[in-house]
Amino acid sequence: MQASIQHGFFARIMAILPVVVLTLVTQPATSAEFKDANALMRHIDRLWRSDSSQASLSMTVQTSHYKRTMKMESWSKGKDMSLIIIRAPKKDRGIATLKVKENIWNYLPKINRVTKVPPSMMSGSWMGSHFTNDDLVKENTFEDDYVSKITFSGKRDGIVIYEVTSTPRPDAPVVWGKVVTKIEKTRLTPLVALYYDEGGRLARTMRFENVKKTGSRYVPMRLVLTPEDKPDESTVINYHEIKFDMNLPDRIFSLQNLQKRQ
Repeated sequence: MQASIQHGFFARIMAILPVVVLTLVTQPATSAEFKDANALMRHIDRLWRSDSSQASLSMTVQTSHYKRTMKMESWSKGKDMSLIIIRAPKKDRGIATLKVKENIWNYLPKINRVTKVPPSMMSGSWMGSHFTNDDLVKENTFEDDYVSKITFSGKRDGIVIYEVTSTPRPDAPVVWGKVVTKIEKTRLTPLVALYYDEGGRLARTMRFENVKKTGSRYVPMRLVLTPEDKPDESTVINYHEIKFDMNLPDRIFSLQNLQKRQ
């Protein structure tokens, strides 16, 4: 379980988780509204979070050594606060990750201890997955750290899409050389995100599947992350239920509350 403690998500998720895992509109925008790529990316990010969210989800990690599935609950408020608690399997039940701005803490119920993730561990795996601690933080600063441009608009493989290419701002503390996101125009949902390293090589692929209408938005309920150097491995996140724009008090996202929500 040591690898699992070293953290992660958002994602753009969850941000991933998440993971994971954000525009200011309350109704789904039409494709004609997006001429600005940064606004389009804000919309994509906000799909899973809105002003606040609560979700139940599962994460399945497949590696060359094992396959394991964890069931979780998550809460988020704004782009700076999120909490994820593992509910199953029994041996991991109660392990929690709290993110407040750029700080991440893990709670380990077996030793009743809260530990802060140090900078040296930010590239470590989150809960043994292919997401990292850095993913959990950087997903929420995507707009701040990247400049996005619409590099294609039209039909590919029978689907009308936007293709958005995002490159790091000068001196941005990010690991990716660029991120290319393909977005279905009709429902404004992401189809795939391609992450390239600083040498221009494809490093990993995130696919977005099982789109469902939730309230006023269309949300992919299944996310599949595959590392390019290990194509037989993957981390799959399935959202079972997600609610938006709830009244969540800030105290939920506090160290004092971290142990109480178990």
